[in-house]
Amino acid sequence: METILETRGLSKKYRNNTALDDVSISLKKGHIYGFIGENGAGKSTFMKIVSGLAFPTSGEFSLMGATDPKEVGKKRRKVGTMIEAPALYPSYTIRQNVEMQRVIVGNPDASATDRVIEMVGLTQDSGKKAKNLSMGMKQRLGIAIAMVGDPKLLILDEPINGLDPKNIVSLRNLLTQLNEKQDLTIFVSSHILSELYLLATDYIFIHKGRIIETVTHEELEEKCSRYISLKTGDTPETVTVIESAFPDISYRVEPDGTIRVYASADRIPELSARITERGIVITGLSMKEQTLEEYFMTIIGGDNNG
Repeated sequence: METILETRGLSKKYRNNTALDDVSISLKKGHIYGFIGENGAGKSTFMKIVSGLAFPTSGEFSLMGATDPKEVGKKRRKVGTMIEAPALYPSYTIRQNVEMQRVIVGNPDASATDRVIEMVGLTQDSGKKAKNLSMGMKQRLGIAIAMVGDPKLLILDEPINGLDPKNIVSLRNLLTQLNEKQDLTIFVSSHILSELYLLATDYIFIHKGRIIETVTHEELEEKCSRYISLKTGDTPETVTVIESAFPDISYRVEPDGTIRVYASADRIPELSARITERGIVITGLSMKEQTLEEYFMTIIGGDNNG
């Protein structure tokens, strides 16, 4: 499978602050990557470096097979970006904004302007000025601008920020269609992790500038969808049992003393047996589902023993 982007040891430092720390990832053609991290984790910095808006302090990357800076520059014409917010000309219409970008990126196909406007569902509003658009329409226009160069890679930084639920669903459907019909690789960050869970095929978790996990949707589903909810008469002693008898199992203690044991249902018999052997009374034991947000908090630290 074709590699669209590969980074090796990418780092970015601003005086005493390390924004990116030894980031090595690989993006494959046709996948949708959810880029997950807190504010300040390094998401926007990484996207800016790939897009040519910032330069790394160290490390290297290849873009669509190119590693030489001049060749990478040429390949960037096939990268569509919307980082932080759509860059729009407020007094220009939707069509004028897209047409100007088509000229800037050097796409000779004049029909591309109307094609991408239709693609994002703005044909009926193409004569409206950007300053008069709703947040949802501005986001769609931003994607149209990013798409007018016929990119192979689409980089979107928080595209659903500020959108209402209806527009979020609409944008998710649009990105899914672009991915499927254009065979487009999409790299998208969002704070609304539940939405990324419905959209992405792969996930890259970043924390304090470092990549802490990369998983496919199937792997993430397996990891974060189920856990054992355990309540006993002696939480500290139960934790001691888990740590000594099950060193391969991660857990998290909730404020009410409930212990989340990140293991499959087939571990329940042995788990309950070891706990009752110590004379600890089990008052609650069941399988439950963990959200993507909860899983993220688990892997970045939280109360998890790791």
